[in-house]
Amino acid sequence: MPLIWCAISGHGYGHAAQVVPVLNALGSLVPGLTALLRTVVPASFFHDRLTIPWKLSPEQQDVGCIQDGPLKIDIDATWEAHRQFHETWEARLSNEVTAMHAASPSLIIADTPYLAIEAGSLARIPTLALANFTWDLVLKEFCHASDHSRQRLIQSIRGSYRKADRALRITPAPKIDVFSTITDIGPIASPASSERGRLAATLALASNERTVLVGFGGIPLSSLPFTQMEQLRQYRFLIDGPIPMGYSRIHSTKVLPFSFKTLLASVDIIMTKPGYGTVVEAVALQQPIVYVPRHNFADEPPLVDYLHRYGRSVELSTDDFVKGCWEPALRQALTASTSLLPPPATGATEAAEEIVRKWGF
Repeated sequence: MPLIWCAISGHGYGHAAQVVPVLNALGSLVPGLTALLRTVVPASFFHDRLTIPWKLSPEQQDVGCIQDGPLKIDIDATWEAHRQFHETWEARLSNEVTAMHAASPSLIIADTPYLAIEAGSLARIPTLALANFTWDLVLKEFCHASDHSRQRLIQSIRGSYRKADRALRITPAPKIDVFSTITDIGPIASPASSERGRLAATLALASNERTVLVGFGGIPLSSLPFTQMEQLRQYRFLIDGPIPMGYSRIHSTKVLPFSFKTLLASVDIIMTKPGYGTVVEAVALQQPIVYVPRHNFADEPPLVDYLHRYGRSVELSTDDFVKGCWEPALRQALTASTSLLPPPATGATEAAEEIVRKWGF
């Protein structure tokens, strides 16, 4: 029974959302396939998403970015966390190699922890990077050329990435030059079906009310402009965080009988940061998006370009987001249109076929 070892970054849920459709597509091609998920992403994310047998093995795979909420990266804390992570690098590497030998997988898939790629190389197990960005690209945005210690850390990360046997670059993505063998694949998305009517009935919506899903990719918002949101009488807002008493127009997604993916397909507008999973699924569904840019994350420019090219999108500044000046952007999003059809979401199938073709399960 073939086993795939999947090392998944725990920075939000976007990486897990890319891996799951690939594993599902691979499962349809390879009878008896199972997966070991090496990640700190909670098991609840994979329930009702992953269709092949799987086991969770919680272990930190990388640092990612330390964030003060979903819109602001704490650059100093991010560098300090990477310094600490690499202080124990040899022990972490040894631990992963030992665990890989014990599990004896047929293939390592990394989206995109470089630790797993180097460990797989040492364990002599084939390694595949699945990526719409790499962490060296992210850290490069926060590093001056004169900062030699941080430059050395970035080069160390790149050295680990170079040990991948192959890489698949998922559309849309920035230029990735660290892998020796890289193949472009289409977008990865598996959107749910709309249940707009049932959502409207659950919320007892009036005919002139529109629903807005405020979702920021698994990283909670510390605060929202609740007073200003409550004053937007033509909208109901769905959020995944706590709601203070006295707000009738704001609803917790945790008490609604819908998955996040179903809500993405069922609301009238999505408000989010430019993160891979939400952007690609919203474009596939042709759902209106109001996005709040971060401006300093490596995968953001190609995602924003993808939104403007194929989606129905409106930018909202961080200042207007914080102040609750949302109505003009919401109104504009409802009437936004697109002139180009998005590329088909074939990435998961392409990845599965490439894996079977290369490693012949």
